[in-house]
Amino acid sequence: MASVATTSAPARRPGVVLAVLTFVYILNFLDRQLIGILAKPIQDALQITDGQLGLIGGLYFAMFYCFIAIPIGYLADKTNRVGVLSLACAIWSGATVACGLANTYAQLVVARMLVGFGEAGGVPPSYAIITDTYPPGQRGSAFGIFNMGPAIGAAAGVASGAAIAERFGWRMPFIVVGAIGIVTAGLVWLIVREPARGTFDMPIADTVDKARFWPTLRMFFSNPTLMLAALGSGATQFVTYGLGNFAVLFLMRDKGMVLREVAVWYALVLVVGMAGGMMLSGRIIDRMAQTSRAGYAIAPAASLAIAMPFYIAFVWAPGWPLALALLTVVMIFNYFYLSASVALVQEEVRPDQRVLSGALLLLVMNFIGLGLGPTWVGFASDWFKAHGSALYLQSALYTLTPFYLIAIALFVTLARRLGREVRP
Repeated sequence: MASVATTSAPARRPGVVLAVLTFVYILNFLDRQLIGILAKPIQDALQITDGQLGLIGGLYFAMFYCFIAIPIGYLADKTNRVGVLSLACAIWSGATVACGLANTYAQLVVARMLVGFGEAGGVPPSYAIITDTYPPGQRGSAFGIFNMGPAIGAAAGVASGAAIAERFGWRMPFIVVGAIGIVTAGLVWLIVREPARGTFDMPIADTVDKARFWPTLRMFFSNPTLMLAALGSGATQFVTYGLGNFAVLFLMRDKGMVLREVAVWYALVLVVGMAGGMMLSGRIIDRMAQTSRAGYAIAPAASLAIAMPFYIAFVWAPGWPLALALLTVVMIFNYFYLSASVALVQEEVRPDQRVLSGALLLLVMNFIGLGLGPTWVGFASDWFKAHGSALYLQSALYTLTPFYLIAIALFVTLARRLGREVRP
């Protein structure tokens, strides 16, 4: 990809660009979530434990997803971001097909690592393309739409994955989704044009396309604002990924749902709750940030404080209808952090540092959340089972509650810091 031309043109048809990038993000998250959606039939077929399932969905995936994102982010800052995105989509989609062909746990682990390798190049280039396509004041809403990708991807994965798996077995959803992704990779290259870097920013002499790798890393990790946003997001994702990778298994094992009920009702919860929360958060964040940059932190802190008691009630709920009603509220308020943190980081750094800074944000928050959250829940479930708990997965999900408090504390600290800033 280093040989891809770096030509930049003014962004055209921003709505089309945003729609294509959002669809790629839908596939990115759909591929990632299929393991959690199909957890029970995969466990039955390959005879794996909750702990092994947590490693596939968490640490094994995140080792590639998080750390490969850094060199890919740097490469995209130097070359054609659309080309990097297109190639990444092709890689993770091919690896998704390989997941469906795996016959052993080891083969599934390798395929999942390759999915993580490809998906590492999906989101950071998209962040920068959107930032150079939409001006300040519209980016929160644009990121709110883009960040509906996880919600739609998760809902589509539940609906289609569960329905296809019930009829054709758990392997077929991986193969179908992977094939769609391979076709989409080509469409990205044909439809999306590379926008000019820094289109809506004040000109910075002799800096565009000259960002350096190590100075950008030092800048990111020495900037308290960026680190508080990343750590607060990571603590939040510890909850969201820890829950997300085991939610379907929990609803089926402990709440009595079956795949066809999951395909309808859990998918509906994701659409209404998660997607609704993304849209709502984008608009609220844009309004609050116009008054004070502290809004980028106040919004996620307040939303998590609302979500926490509903999460506890969801885990406790005796039946799946009540559990899903409570989970809808949790989904609405769990995801305010994402648009806020992404918009804040993209506005905090120079145009030529945006892809790498977005990758560093993902590194921190995804290694904590995606890497450790599902791993924690899986091993906690195995631990409670070994110590005689009848509802061992329920007990493991309760242990995510303190991470709400950690995330709230980090975002409150960030809000105070942003509130003290004096900016030109």
